[in-house]
Amino acid sequence: MKHKLVFFGCLILAAQLSAQTSFKFDFGSGAVQKGYLKVDDKTLYSKGLGYGFDFVAPPQAVKFGNDPLKGDACVSDHGFYFSVDVPEGNYRVKLLLGNGSRPSLTTVRGESRRLFIEKLATQKGEFKEVVFTTNVRYVEIDSTEKVRIKDREKSKANWDHKLTIEFNDAAPSVCAMEVERVEDAVTVFLCGNSTVVDQDNEPWCGWGQMLPRFLDDKVCVANYAESGEAANSFVSAGRLKKIMTKIKPGDYVFVEFGHNDQKQKGPNDGPWLSYTTNMRRFVTETRAHGGIPVFVTSMHRRSFDSEGKVNNTLGEYPDAVRKLASDEKVALIDLNAMSKIMYEAWGPEESVKAFVHYPANTFPNQTKALADNTHFNSYGGYELAKCILLGIKKALPELAAHIRPDFNGFDPAHPDLVAAFSMPASPFIEIEKPDGN
Repeated sequence: MKHKLVFFGCLILAAQLSAQTSFKFDFGSGAVQKGYLKVDDKTLYSKGLGYGFDFVAPPQAVKFGNDPLKGDACVSDHGFYFSVDVPEGNYRVKLLLGNGSRPSLTTVRGESRRLFIEKLATQKGEFKEVVFTTNVRYVEIDSTEKVRIKDREKSKANWDHKLTIEFNDAAPSVCAMEVERVEDAVTVFLCGNSTVVDQDNEPWCGWGQMLPRFLDDKVCVANYAESGEAANSFVSAGRLKKIMTKIKPGDYVFVEFGHNDQKQKGPNDGPWLSYTTNMRRFVTETRAHGGIPVFVTSMHRRSFDSEGKVNNTLGEYPDAVRKLASDEKVALIDLNAMSKIMYEAWGPEESVKAFVHYPANTFPNQTKALADNTHFNSYGGYELAKCILLGIKKALPELAAHIRPDFNGFDPAHPDLVAAFSMPASPFIEIEKPDGN
């Protein structure tokens, strides 16, 4: 009887935690701040507990002082994850980072490698508080329907019932974390393909997963893009319908398709027929719910002519988006035009460094070279996200007001030097190319 009571007690606790929308965690081996949940290196995630270190080996819990929050931390020399079960929605995350006995350097990502905090450094005894907002979503659209996700998505952190935070870099150190669901954040929904998606694994990266790093905590990026999707397949999978159950007046819906749409060769397909019809649907449904549609023209593939000029491999699809934006009075971010400028500034040789081009044996179990001229690595995704920010500043002044002050502008004709870029690798690697290559 006693064991049954304990079992049912665990079930009740798990149910309570899964419905809970605010948490306070105190990391480390020292005293626990009143009102906080203790987290040390033995706090491993389980459904029964509802929170804890997840996926890889936990960090080390240390103590370096008597202050409950600033006197201890969880530290490591490699990436680690912390997850907590929450209902779907937007969550504001407040972190206390730093270390009382050594310098720290922490990069923070969330869910499927969405970048939030880039290389935050503290000196010994220095602590910094950072805040960002992230999105948690479920596959359920309503009580009878689900988003039809792909097999490769079923293990993605984007679609589970957890909020997952990745702490990474040379010396990550976290002292405390507060999580609270918020209703006041402006949501930027992203609709697109593999060039936009939150890529779960190294070395792949979409621009959508880099965008949150540059926006303040009053904005939440909800990246619904998926590899291999075209405008029509995105709709038929239920992804747009799911967005429409979550959107509120004043939210944004960014739409970038084209790479996969151009492969559809039916009699009614093409840039001026089915593609335009499908893209218009995003405008109609978004506006019907009080949202703001934004078109993004597809960036070029990495293809150069003999003179170092970019070949147009997308045909008239970017022009179709430009015309539809004009006809429907939709804000336009011309990533196609900016990517041409940027690729030509790099040139055929330097541009390789922005794409997934790696010799054999760069990664474990990679027996063949990777040479992908469509998909980006972290550097390429980062630079494209900066192009998106330029487009936001030009076309969306209200959203531009939420760009973080450390974004000092960007010129596609003078992209950041790859030698000056550094991003710690996440623990998980995938050699298989994303759908839609």
